[in-house]
Amino acid sequence: MSNTACECNASARACFLSGLRAGVPIGLGYLSVSFAFGITAVSRGIPSLIVMLISMTNLTSAGQLAGVELMVLGCSIGELLLSQCVINLRYALMGLSLAQKADPSVRLRDRFLIAFGITDEVFAVSVSQPGLVGRYYLFGLIAAPYLGWSVGTLLGTIAGDLLPQSVLSALGIAIYGMFVAIVIPPAKKSRAIAAVLAIAVGLSCAFRYLPYLKEVSSGFVIIVCALAAAVIGALAAPIDDSAAPLPEEEEVRK
Repeated sequence: MSNTACECNASARACFLSGLRAGVPIGLGYLSVSFAFGITAVSRGIPSLIVMLISMTNLTSAGQLAGVELMVLGCSIGELLLSQCVINLRYALMGLSLAQKADPSVRLRDRFLIAFGITDEVFAVSVSQPGLVGRYYLFGLIAAPYLGWSVGTLLGTIAGDLLPQSVLSALGIAIYGMFVAIVIPPAKKSRAIAAVLAIAVGLSCAFRYLPYLKEVSSGFVIIVCALAAAVIGALAAPIDDSAAPLPEEEEVRK
């Protein structure tokens, strides 16, 4: 099994450290994002301990921010669950894809732990590895992002408890700036993505300002806007990935 990301004759410690080194840049990036999340959540009146528990049991910036907003607005549990399912559905698809890259030594209980730590960046690094990936490599890859996310949230909650409300309000927009920075570059490169973004924004504005529509609760607004924009985009501009090479095939060609 010499085609694995970490050779089978390498020790578990060596494989873990290899994954940890690959995950450090992700963890450093998460540090700043989760710091902004911590400040945002505290500024909404959520206790610091609850904010920490949210980050330590979740690894989803968009899901956590949406969840915090819905909690503050007093939305129902059903709305919260549905909105989280819609926002985080991509992780289920990533998990299915990553399962095909997992080494046979990855046991069922390992898969549960790995599934908890799957994020966009962890998935991208994992699937970019040549061949299969083992459990210790994946554990190391997940460890740094998880630590960065948790520590960043802790620092954000501490800053949120110490800084005046006026400063918190100003810093609270940082995480929204992050989301803008994520969607604008691909939207500039693809008209289809820009159109989907415009549809989502237009629907959100309609639910905000139009009579009757503005009576719909925030949780269902998120669900409707996300699903409607995604479905319209998929139907209007489907992506042809039939010719896209698999990671292993791409590696061979290199």
